[in-house]
Amino acid sequence: MRVGTVLEVSDFPEARNPAYQLKIDFGPEIGILKSSAQITRRYSKDDLLNRQIVAVVNFPKKQIANFMSECLVLGAVGKENDIVLLNTDFEVENGLRVG
Repeated sequence: MRVGTVLEVSDFPEARNPAYQLKIDFGPEIGILKSSAQITRRYSKDDLLNRQIVAVVNFPKKQIANFMSECLVLGAVGKENDIVLLNTDFEVENGLRVG
């Protein structure tokens, strides 16, 4: 698990469930990875831009519709798929490991 900063947020109309396409910067060692995240209930695109999040970066890539997701954004999942993202209390360096 690593910390990254969301650089870009796009709608993902081809996804089966409402989702965003994210580009996330994980620092110079890992680089910029893409992810699809079903987090539209709680977060707007503006809420996500420049936000630091926590993601798994060493899973295999996953094809979602016409999009290749390269990392898994982590969050707590509520009863109705209301996801609350895991993040840091303070800004830290992109790419730091979560232990």
